[in-house]
Amino acid sequence: MPRPLGELEDTVMTRVWRWNRPVTVREVLEDLRGDRAIAYTTVMTVMDNLHQKGWLRRRQEGRAYRYEAVSTRAAYSAALMNEAWASSDNAAAALVEFFSRMTPEQLDALRDALRVVQLDEVRVQAPEKAPGNAPGEGR
Repeated sequence: MPRPLGELEDTVMTRVWRWNRPVTVREVLEDLRGDRAIAYTTVMTVMDNLHQKGWLRRRQEGRAYRYEAVSTRAAYSAALMNEAWASSDNAAAALVEFFSRMTPEQLDALRDALRVVQLDEVRVQAPEKAPGNAPGEGR
């Protein structure tokens, strides 16, 4: 399981994932400078560290390297979610808590994802209303 990326690592990876093509340190640097003052050597070190950790692959092009992501942002997010879930002492309770915090848009995305993976034995439905909880019934 990957450990979570640090703040600057995540910022760099976000650029690489968004561009979805091999990039140079200079390209990332120029983009980052729109948001913050940062040195070329800092970006180069972060990208080298990401390469060493297996997040980026690189190929030499002249005196510079071109870096590209080894996996997607979605795969990274899934690995973090899986690790968090696996470390719970009650996986079912962790899922219930996770789902209860989801926005309607996230629930729609969950339903779409379940349709994509075609888990026939999984049914995502709203819970049945208990007596006294139906609209129009008083408590």
